[in-house]
Amino acid sequence: MHALIMSFGTRGDIQPYAALAGALARDGHDVTLAVPDGFADLVPHGGPGTVTHRPAGSTMLRLLQEVLPELSGPRDALKTLGIMKSAMRELNAECWAAAREAHPDVVVHHPKCLAGPHIAQALGVPGVLSLPLPYYTPTGDYPLPFFGGASLGARGNRATYAMNRMAGIMYGGMINDFRREVGLARTGRLADPLKNPDGSPVHTMYPYSRNVVPVPADYPPSAHVTGYWFLDGGDWTPPAELADFLAAGDPPVYVGFGSMGFGKGADVRREAVLTALRANGLRGIVATGWGGIAPGPAPSDDVLVIDGAPHDWLFDRVAAVVHHGGAGSTAAGLRAGRPTLIVPFLGDQPFWGARVHAIGAGPAPLAARRIAAGLTERIGDLATTSSYAVRAGEVGAAIRTEDGLAEGVRVLEGIVGRR
Repeated sequence: MHALIMSFGTRGDIQPYAALAGALARDGHDVTLAVPDGFADLVPHGGPGTVTHRPAGSTMLRLLQEVLPELSGPRDALKTLGIMKSAMRELNAECWAAAREAHPDVVVHHPKCLAGPHIAQALGVPGVLSLPLPYYTPTGDYPLPFFGGASLGARGNRATYAMNRMAGIMYGGMINDFRREVGLARTGRLADPLKNPDGSPVHTMYPYSRNVVPVPADYPPSAHVTGYWFLDGGDWTPPAELADFLAAGDPPVYVGFGSMGFGKGADVRREAVLTALRANGLRGIVATGWGGIAPGPAPSDDVLVIDGAPHDWLFDRVAAVVHHGGAGSTAAGLRAGRPTLIVPFLGDQPFWGARVHAIGAGPAPLAARRIAAGLTERIGDLATTSSYAVRAGEVGAAIRTEDGLAEGVRVLEGIVGRR
């Protein structure tokens, strides 16, 4: 089997798919991994099969890295949509070039790669939609993750999933331009992303743990909750400053918001984090990321400020984690068995914050707009409520028994085999 896997976004959007590529290669399959050049270091090697990296989305990634720290909020982000469209078209073209070279038997695509399902149709092979949150498959158990974690009742919950057609509405013109270029007829802006042109269901793979989000009884057989796809850092060696800090005292609290929050509020967030750690008498590692927290020297020996470090390595060595609630960061913290406080900014992050609290692994999420007023109290709750640590340890132990990568390989083998 030859699989074409395409994804785009921040590092957390790429890592699970690089991990899946490695698992497929270890089982003897060949993989073409279409991701930006900036994540070439994630491409796995070794195994009877091969993993070939084809750069896709490098220009768009560069724009995001340059633009995100300069934004003041979501409204400001919407204004940048125009400058992104040409880069999105380039991403589509690069994914198509990778597909024509690979001649794959199956196309696995993150929804940020708009061309994914249309490439699969043009090649006449199965397309598998995949993302690490329950966004596409309607259920009465909970609403679309972008609505947070509060139930709207079974009927209301299911109704929210109509929003999963938003990409077709927003980018319908671009999608139909691409379809024309690859020899396909136009498609409607309201086309169901879970239906193939022949009416058959689109298979979806959700790489998250059922110990964090239980699988709804009303999910169809085409929805596959596999368990997390972790890409471990291997033999990563920490810089001496980080190793020395960890050895110098009690395990610290990790705080980092990645690329979230928009750079123009980074100074406020930095001050709130440092104040919260100092007020609670906690040691802390503060990760500045792409602009989530302003960089600068540590105010005392009890705080270390870093750009970042692999979560699979670092989270095993801290007492608790505080982050924005990205799917990858949430998965890493819970697998390590660490009590977690989520400070959500946008998108699916409130959903993950609600899930962490619902399973008892951390306090209720603290909205990012309340960070200055509420972080000190909430971090104190995180550090002193023993039940959070106990429950996080139980959830972590359960996650570590899962083999989401093996299940993902099995699902793809089944889809290609049935074809």
